[in-house]
Parts: sequence; structure tokens; C-alpha cells
Amino acid sequence: MALKDIKDNLLNKGEHAKEPVKPADLSAMEAEFNEITAKLEADRQTRAGLGRFMKHPIEVLTERPENILIVCIPLGLLFFFAGSIYMIATYGMSVLYKTTTIDDFAVFAVLICIVPLALLDFKEQWRVKNLENALPNFFRDLAGMNDSGMTLPNAVHIVATAEYGTLTPHIRKLDNEMSWGVGFVEALYRFGKGLGTRLADRSVDLIAKASRAGGDVSEVLRAAAKDTFEVVNLQQERANNMIIYVIIVLVAFAVFCFVIAILVSSFLTTMATAGATAQAAGASGFGGKIDLFLYKRLFSHAAMLQGFFSGLVAGQMGEGRFVAGLKYSAIMLLIAWVVFRFFI
Repeated sequence: MALKDIKDNLLNKGEHAKEPVKPADLSAMEAEFNEITAKLEADRQTRAGLGRFMKHPIEVLTERPENILIVCIPLGLLFFFAGSIYMIATYGMSVLYKTTTIDDFAVFAVLICIVPLALLDFKEQWRVKNLENALPNFFRDLAGMNDSGMTLPNAVHIVATAEYGTLTPHIRKLDNEMSWGVGFVEALYRFGKGLGTRLADRSVDLIAKASRAGGDVSEVLRAAAKDTFEVVNLQQERANNMIIYVIIVLVAFAVFCFVIAILVSSFLTTMATAGATAQAAGASGFGGKIDLFLYKRLFSHAAMLQGFFSGLVAGQMGEGRFVAGLKYSAIMLLIAWVVFRFFI
């Protein structure tokens, strides 16, 4: 009801009351309503967008793995540009081509951006995997309880006492909501939303629609259990079959680094020494002086780029998502940096 309608009702009631409503009372009521409206609007702004981020920054950043990029990308860029500007201001422009300092800043800026995302994505996929592995047993047990003559709420109450790993808190929450009078279908949809996986959403939608239609819910539960079990098995089989290709990608990177190390330590070092000796002796036609630092820097760039993008390829091949390969990218990028800074 609008504020004007409330005021009109108060005025109409005041016409028939023994004591009419005073203007001061109306002003007080109006101020109170305005205060309540302002608080409701402020609360609404904190539920979405920038307001929610300012009120619950950690919750927003960890809600989905990619949300962490809101902080990581600005931090990485700030680290790179601040470090580069400081080094140039301190040592001059020669730091760009006589040292690898700028390269080091770039490497660590990339790591700042991708490591938190890789860790959160790994944690989220571990959570999803554990939940989806427990879903078939939950649906199968629920169908068995329902076959024994129990209603679905009672079956959920009995099943909630069992242990299903990371799925257990969600089952107990489902049981608590139904004990407070929430309908089975509505509680089931909340259960699926809380899990937050595509497989759970599909199974929950199937069971809820069958329950509304009044069919044999036990058969639907068994079908959902079989479906989730087959999907989980297919995912596991795919991971097992593709792990060899992930290993091939990692080994190819290791071989690349090893070949470069041998090339630099034996061939290029020897050529650089021979070229410097020949040039000092006044000999010509040997090929000139070899800039060993330049070659090392070019090879380090090649190894780091290969490590980063090979990790993305490994993630796409192994898990069907290139984001899953960021953990490989971070590891290989760091290995390439360590190898070229401390061993080559």
C-alpha cells in the first residue's frame, strides 16, 4: 500500500473517531514510513551488484571461481606496471634489454592472476565431483524407502541420518525444510539449487515433475539414480582415457626444456666462446659474435609460452575445460622460470 493511501485511510478513520488524527501524528507516521522505506531500499541494494560486493566481498569473490578475477587482474596489472616503472626510473631504459627483470615481473603478474583462479576452480570441481558421486546412492536409498511404504518426507527423514559425504549437509537441510512444512517439490528444487551442479539440476527437475504428475516416484528415483550413476561413470572413464594425453603434454614440455638446456649449455656456449675468441684474434668469417644472453632470453620466452598454453590444452583434453588447465599452466610456467633463471 502506498504512503498516500495509508495517510488517506488514517484521515478517513479520524473522521469517525472520537479524537481526530492530529497533523503531528501524521508527520511522525510519515517519517517512520520514510525511514522504513529507506532501510528496505538500502537492504535491496546490498543483495546484488556493487552493494553486495562491498558488504560481502569474500562471499562474492569465492561464490564462483571466475569471480576472483575481479581482484586478481587489477593486482597483477598493478604489480607489473608498478614494478616496471620503478625499475626503469631507477636503472634507466637499459633494464628492458640488458636484464630479465621486466620478464620476471610479467611472469609473476600472470601467476597472480591465474593461481587463485586455478585453486578455486580445483576446489569447486572437487566439491562437484564428491556431490555427484553421492547422488546415485541417495536416490537409490530414497527409492528403496519409498517402496517400503514410506512417504517421501519420511523417507528423506530416515535417509538424512545416513552418511553421504559432502552431500550429507544438503540432505539434512532438505529434511529440515520439509519438517517445517515446506512441500516436497519446493524443498527438492531448493535442494538442487543448493548443490549447484548441472547433473543435480537435471535429476531434481525429473523427480519433481514426476512427483507433481502423480506417477510412480520410486521408478523415477531409480531412473534418476541410474542416470546419475552412468553420467558419473562416463566422466570417470573419459578422465581415465584422456590422462595419457595430459601426460604427453607435460612430457613434451619437459623434453622441450631439456633440449633447450642442452642446446644452450653445449652448442651455443661453445659457439659464443669460439666466436669471441676468433673476433679477438682478428679472424673473420666465423659467424660473428653470438649474443648468448639474447638467445637465452628468447628461449625462456618460448618455454614459458609453451608451458602456459600447453597447460590450457591439457585442461581442455583432460577435463573438457581450458580453465581446468590453469593449474598445469601455473606449474609449468613457474618451472620454466626457475630453470632459466637459476640453471641455464
